[in-house]
Amino acid sequence: MFHIVLLSSDKRIQNQTMNLDLRLLRLVKQHPLPFIASVVLGTLGGIMLIGQASLLSRIIDTIFLKDAGLQDILQFLALFALFSILRAAFNWTSESEANRGTLKIKQQLHEKVFDKIASLGPFYAGSTQSGKLSVKILKGIESLDPYFSQYIPQLALSLLLPLTILVVVFPADTISGFILLATAPLIPLFMILIGKAARKATAKQWQTLSRMSGNFLDVLQGLTTLKLFGRSRDRTRSISEISEAFRHSTMKVLKVAFLSSLALELVGTISTAIIAVEIGLRLWAGSIAFESAFFILLLTPDFYHPLRQLGTKFHTGMEGVSAANDIFNLLEQPEPKRKTTAISPQAHRFSETPILFDNAGFSYTAQGSYALKHISCTLEPGCTTAITGPSGAGKTTFIHMLLRFIEPQEGAVMFGNLNLQSFDRDEWLRWISWVPQHPYLFNATLRENLLLADKDASEDKLMHAIEYSCLSPFIHSLPHGLETQIGEQGARISGGEAQRLSLARAFIKDAPILVLDEPTSHTDPGLEKELLESMNRLIRGKTAVLIAHRLSTVKDADHILVFDKGRIVQSGSHMSLMEQEGFYRNSLHSYQEDMAT
Repeated sequence: MFHIVLLSSDKRIQNQTMNLDLRLLRLVKQHPLPFIASVVLGTLGGIMLIGQASLLSRIIDTIFLKDAGLQDILQFLALFALFSILRAAFNWTSESEANRGTLKIKQQLHEKVFDKIASLGPFYAGSTQSGKLSVKILKGIESLDPYFSQYIPQLALSLLLPLTILVVVFPADTISGFILLATAPLIPLFMILIGKAARKATAKQWQTLSRMSGNFLDVLQGLTTLKLFGRSRDRTRSISEISEAFRHSTMKVLKVAFLSSLALELVGTISTAIIAVEIGLRLWAGSIAFESAFFILLLTPDFYHPLRQLGTKFHTGMEGVSAANDIFNLLEQPEPKRKTTAISPQAHRFSETPILFDNAGFSYTAQGSYALKHISCTLEPGCTTAITGPSGAGKTTFIHMLLRFIEPQEGAVMFGNLNLQSFDRDEWLRWISWVPQHPYLFNATLRENLLLADKDASEDKLMHAIEYSCLSPFIHSLPHGLETQIGEQGARISGGEAQRLSLARAFIKDAPILVLDEPTSHTDPGLEKELLESMNRLIRGKTAVLIAHRLSTVKDADHILVFDKGRIVQSGSHMSLMEQEGFYRNSLHSYQEDMAT
């Protein structure tokens, strides 16, 4: 990687470049055999090339200068054909081995990235543009293919093949050997000079592509909302501007790549011409034999070819290097610290074990204000705790902490007398049913989406969940019933139907802890009343936490927490809060006025 080290005079950028290249090489070291085989086979292909040149020069010298017949060169022709077949076989197998090693690395990276995203949890995925994340996972890892399958083997071959040719040329003609040795470093020198611009241009192109992908997917997902509010033309202009920026960055990359190809081809051509002229003059003077002269002339272009190929494949693999930077940044994202023991939440009786927030706090930024600060409360077993407050008050952060999508940076969350971090997060989530405000639905059938909660649920349990969540009329209206495809994110159903489907999942799972985030937010008052009755059936006997802005949903809770600016500012029953001045009473009055109008 000698030319990479010198790409920038800036020490910080140089160190970042070296670290990135070293990390990529570590991936190769984890699967070394295919790449070693690729280099060995490629070198053997180069040796076959030298054998072909030697035989061809011998054949031409024998026929044209020694007046030999066909019978005299048959053995040379047979050997030439054999070397040609072996060379083709070695080169093909070399490429196949490099591709095999690359496939292993890509599979490993895919597994690491998916495991990392899963360990970071929904909070990370929700806070990152899905378009950017998709580009990293899909195009980012795939763009590493040329780097590993072409550039890495060529890096070794560009050193081994010219050295092999020099070993053969020096005994045949020392002068030509020294000329080859003196001109060879010119190609890496030009690669160093152009490589800096290539890296900058490719990195900018990749960042522009990521930004464009994230923006474009966000626009597609929110197209209906944009049309409703008459803002679609503004987003069209934005997409056009980003697309134009991507076009400019792509043209800069191509410009540098073409400049690099021109420079490398020019150096290789001039160097070959020097060899051709000096050999021609010496051949005319009679100081070198024709066979040796022709042999060296045949090998000269192939001496520079691996070096020129290295430059070409360097540019081909640059997009992958730029993508690797984002992939490694993702893999280095800090995960919440978790203290896992062998204790299972199942060892506790959920109907008797409270969940306590003990002075818990959390901030989304290293030096920013806290989203939650000094939160102390108890979620009583078998009771319903409602959470309300203005937008941005910290309600969702509170729920995410309970679900362990994030961990408290201050204080603790306790399950009985044990810290919640004592349990494995996946084990903890087994005992929770979560109905989010925006449930995620997959491009599958209604039945498959419902059975995500419990793939082994019986048909009776499934039908009861559908009935309790008021989905029966909707499903009966569909021509294919439960086998109806609903599209990605429930594209073919309404928001209210998606909410009821999510509620049906909770009925199917029937976990002892229930978390509901605005479960009636997409429903009309009539359907809300039906769902509230179903929810009361679902909540019965469970430890339930309910986020709601509609106070008709909140007022029947056993206990109500009012959040504002990351703190609990009021708590108590509906009646006790109505006797206090504050957000709760003001919100209820506003709700009653809205209902009256």
